[in-house]
Amino acid sequence: MERVEHFAGAEVVEEPGAELAADTRYMAILAALLGCQGTELYREMLPRALEAGLSPVAVKEIVYQAVDYLGLGRVWPFLTATNQVLIQRGVALPLPGQATTTLQDRLPRGAAAQVQIFGPHMADLWQKSTVNRWLAANCFGDYYTRTGLDLAQREMITFVFLAAQGGCEPQLAAHIEGNVRLGNDLVFLRRVVLQCLPYIGYPRSLNALACVDRAAAAQGA
Repeated sequence: MERVEHFAGAEVVEEPGAELAADTRYMAILAALLGCQGTELYREMLPRALEAGLSPVAVKEIVYQAVDYLGLGRVWPFLTATNQVLIQRGVALPLPGQATTTLQDRLPRGAAAQVQIFGPHMADLWQKSTVNRWLAANCFGDYYTRTGLDLAQREMITFVFLAAQGGCEPQLAAHIEGNVRLGNDLVFLRRVVLQCLPYIGYPRSLNALACVDRAAAAQGA
C-alpha cells in the first residue's frame, strides 16, 4: 500500500507534464473506474472527488454518460454506489433533472450534437441503419444534450470509458477526433491517460496512448 499510495497519489499526480486540475483529474478517474469495473475503489474515490470540487450533479452525469459506452448491466452497480455515497453525505435525492430534450425532439437534437462533435458528415448518418438512428436519438439525444457537464467534458469521459474497458480502439480513435474538435487537444488527452494509468493498468494505457500518437502523426503533430 505504501507503493500504491505513493504512485497513484503522489508520483502520477505530480509528474511534470502530466498534471491536471484536481476536479478534471477526479472526473477522469471516476470514468476510468467505471470503465474498468472498479466498483469498490469507486466507492472510496467518490468522496475525494466531491471534496475536490465535483458537484453531485456532475458525478451523476458521469455515471449516466457511461450507460451508452459500458451498457446498463455494468453501470447499474455504480449508480447504486453513487446514490448510497451521496445519501451518506447528506445530499438530497433525486437531484434536479438535467434533460433538455423530449421524446419528440431527441433525434434531431442528437444528430445536431453529433455534427457539433464530429463534423457535418454526421448530419444524415442516422438514416443509414437502426443502430445509427439509436446512436443519434439515444446516445446523443438522450445523454449528450443533458446539462451538468458540457460537451467537451462528456467527450473527455467518453474517451476514458473506451480506453479503460479496452478493445475499443476504433471507437477510441473517433472520439479522439471528437475531443480535439471540442478543444481537448492531444496534449490534454495524453495527460488524461497518464492520470488514469494507475487505475486501468499499463496495457490499456499504452493502447490509448498509441491511438493518441496515431492521431498526432495524422495531424503532423
